[in-house]
Parts: sequence; C-alpha cells; structure tokens
Amino acid sequence: MTDPTTWALDREIVLVRVLDAAREAVFAAWTDADAFCQWFGPEGFTCTVREMDVRPGGRACFDMTSGDGTVFTNRFDYLEVAPSERLVLDHGSDADDDPARFRVTIILDAQADGKTVLTLRQLHPTVEQRDEKLGFGAVELGLQTMDKLARHLGVA
Repeated sequence: MTDPTTWALDREIVLVRVLDAAREAVFAAWTDADAFCQWFGPEGFTCTVREMDVRPGGRACFDMTSGDGTVFTNRFDYLEVAPSERLVLDHGSDADDDPARFRVTIILDAQADGKTVLTLRQLHPTVEQRDEKLGFGAVELGLQTMDKLARHLGVA
C-alpha cells in the first residue's frame, strides 16, 4: 500500500479491499441497518443504528461504542446512492456544524470472477484534519473494519 503521508492527494485517505462476494451483497451490508451494525467499526466496537434512510438527502444516525463504554455518535448524510455501485456521503458526528465532517465515496467494482473491489475514499476538509485522522490510526482501524465486513460476508 502507498504511504498515505507522501501521496499527492494530501487531504485523502483511500482504502481498498477485494471481497469474494457479489457487489449487491456488499452494497446491502452498507445500506441495511441490521447488517450494517454486524460489521461496521473497528475491532472491539459495537454499533447501534438509530436511523437509516439511504437515499440522496437521507441520513443514517448511529452510535459506535468502544470496549470501555465510550459512545461516539455518527451521522452519514447521503449525497449519491447508485444501488450496488456507489455511495457518496458526508460523515461526522450528529452535530450539524461538525467541523471534522468529511466526504466519503464508496465504489463497488464487480469483477469477472464474481468478486468485488471495494474502494473507500475519504476526503477531509484540510490536510491537518486528514493528518489528525491518520494520527489516531484511521488506516489501521479502517482496515479492521474492512476485515469485519469480509467476515460478515463470510469471505474472510
């Protein structure tokens, strides 16, 4: 993997995973509230969905709870929804004025062998905010989340 501190796109974090699953199943894991909380978040975290309305202009509100009981509120504001192909959303806390909110683009590319290439691209408002996310382990935690997705899909 390219070193995220040296690539030219200095506000982005990009994670890619090949999943041995159809992209329809991967898309459902992202958009079905019950499925979503079975895998979303790094190891040791649980998830509770409070609202999930996957459509342009819709939102998902959910809590991630760490092993020590700390609750992190999260919100996705959906901008684009192309079933089984692409999601574009803004991700942040429940606060409308969250300055750390960032854009996420999820692309699902179907392969001839039935696998799906999942590309998750985060675009942060500033280089400093991207670097802050890298500093607390966004790449490692994101890869843990993708590992949990693969296990959820039964393909780990």
